[in-house]
Amino acid sequence: MNLTLITTEELAKRIKYSPHYIRRHLVDNKLLEGVHYKRPFDGRKILFIWERIESEIFGSQDSIVIPMASGGAYHG
Repeated sequence: MNLTLITTEELAKRIKYSPHYIRRHLVDNKLLEGVHYKRPFDGRKILFIWERIESEIFGSQDSIVIPMASGGAYHG
């Protein structure tokens, strides 16, 4: 399995968000530990899995999206 692990600063350059915004608003709100990023050796450093973030951004053409009353969406 070849996954590309990148730092917060590298992710910020790729998706054009500040590292501060990524840490404060995306980590644990939109991006999930174990899915989109890892904390190796139980540390504070975060390594993002680029392929999973990329698929989250561009999505899958085959998935069904159901709008929710709360304003979110269910991806089935």
